Amino acid sequence: MPKQKTHKGTKKRFRLTGTGKVKHRRAGTSHLQVRVSAKRKRKLRGTGVLAAVDTPRIAEALGKYSY
Repeated sequence: MPKQKTHKGTKKRFRLTGTGKVKHRRAGTSHLQVRVSAKRKRKLRGTGVLAAVDTPRIAEALGKYSY
């Protein structure tokens, strides 16, 4: 039987925690920050946790690795 391949785009963007949650970088932090309010910028700092309903899809795409 062929093996499940790791989705390389998912591998670059997501990481699994020890408890199985999915961490990700928040959207809207790369550029054009001048027009964003200071409050919004503070909220976008650090990493976010993905919604629980999306977790199985990402975990499957990562395969057996958590990166």
